[in-house]
Amino acid sequence: MSKVEIITIAGRLGSGKSSTAKMLAERLEYAHFSSGDLFREIAARHSMDLLSANKSSETDAVIDHEVDERLREIGRTETRKIIDSRTAWHWIPNSFKVYLHLDTPVAAARIITVAAHRKESANEHVPDDVGQYTQILDERYSSENKRYMTLYNIDPAQETNYDLVVDTAEYNLEEVVDYIEREYHSWLSAR
Repeated sequence: MSKVEIITIAGRLGSGKSSTAKMLAERLEYAHFSSGDLFREIAARHSMDLLSANKSSETDAVIDHEVDERLREIGRTETRKIIDSRTAWHWIPNSFKVYLHLDTPVAAARIITVAAHRKESANEHVPDDVGQYTQILDERYSSENKRYMTLYNIDPAQETNYDLVVDTAEYNLEEVVDYIEREYHSWLSAR
């Protein structure tokens, strides 16, 4: 299977997938796609918040199938793309697969800080309490992992699925992007 010029970025909730993907896409002059944004759009069309949509998806895979089909289509027809998604590595196995790790309490604190500096989405309330939000993130993460195991028998947190694993607690955003960019160019040159 030949490599494609697509970077798939997965990771724990709040690990910086979207920020990393956007900065990397800008730097490489690639297009950016977020399956999380698509999932939220579909959930909003069904008048659901994110946690409700995740819970609903445990028994009704309609939203997941729509997102997954879009990822498969990208893998078949596009190139020069950065994708932040918990499952894109699975649907586009010849991409450069990156996993961003971050412990949940650190992620909760980061998300709360970011949410305090922007207007919150009506569809995704972020509480002020780190302990409370850690519990919400763990519940959402557990729900998502249960779905992926049930639907596809995959574990997105299994780090052996990836070409590169980065602990985002150790580096700032620019350092993470620098590291991924260097490793991606090495990966491409080893075709």
